[in-house]
Amino acid sequence: MGIFGKIRDALKKTRDGVATKLRRLFLKNKLGNDFYDELEEILISADVSVRTAEEVVEEVKEEAIGNRVKDEQFVTDLLKDILEDTLNEAPVPAFEYPCIIMFVGVNGVGKTTTIGKVANYFVRQKRSVTVAAADTFRAAATSQLEIWAERAKVRIVKHEEGSDPSAVVYDAVSSAKARGTDVLLIDTAGRLHVKENLMNELKKMDRVVEREYPAAHFYKFLVLDATTGQNAYSQAKVFKEAVDLDGIVLTKLDGTAKGGFVFSLCGELKVPVVFAGVGEKIEDLELFDAEQFVEGFF
Repeated sequence: MGIFGKIRDALKKTRDGVATKLRRLFLKNKLGNDFYDELEEILISADVSVRTAEEVVEEVKEEAIGNRVKDEQFVTDLLKDILEDTLNEAPVPAFEYPCIIMFVGVNGVGKTTTIGKVANYFVRQKRSVTVAAADTFRAAATSQLEIWAERAKVRIVKHEEGSDPSAVVYDAVSSAKARGTDVLLIDTAGRLHVKENLMNELKKMDRVVEREYPAAHFYKFLVLDATTGQNAYSQAKVFKEAVDLDGIVLTKLDGTAKGGFVFSLCGELKVPVVFAGVGEKIEDLELFDAEQFVEGFF
């Protein structure tokens, strides 16, 4: 099954709710102020932010009125195009090598599992990969990452539990540079996005990478649990301020009925979604595609 099928299937809960409401809306309302007010409410009910929903619907309204259109299919296609444009406001970075990706996020979003899947993705691209176990606080975090590294058949750099995370990053970067590794993936401890000391620790690891391997292309990806909806947006906002995010990885996309917050991430925060987790297996990770996400949304 290709990406279209996987993402479409993953968005089934969101799509079922939105599509049903849209059908009812077209049946009971002609295009007019009431129609557009309710269209805005439908988007907000799918966890599109109020600001983004207002902007999207206003653009649909202006275009439809300008073309004197009252056709349901035209309006639906127009809505899809505008939502796709919203996602593309934050272009996905092209991977250049050697590259280092540091994964950040709150507790329980699935960072370690995601790193195993991303490692597997790069291995399938015929790239050499090393993972760094810089989550030295959570019990069994390193052993969990070891399991995923073994599944993906990649090397792991680790220290003892309780070690300085920046020391792990230093050793991993030095090793990757010496070996000419294509991709280094750094796991970090889950942290509450309101804890300043934990955010400062991320900034320290950030500085280590920048100082020790300036020739590498360095990306910082936030891992978000898609089932948390608009709360994911607030997490992204704080982490972006702390470490200047380059992208987002969505986990549990198949478990959410409110995938609309993704449009707000890209449209308001200008942070692109790079990967989407669509299942529990190591291969259940897809490069994000705006057009196919929108098709799955409806």
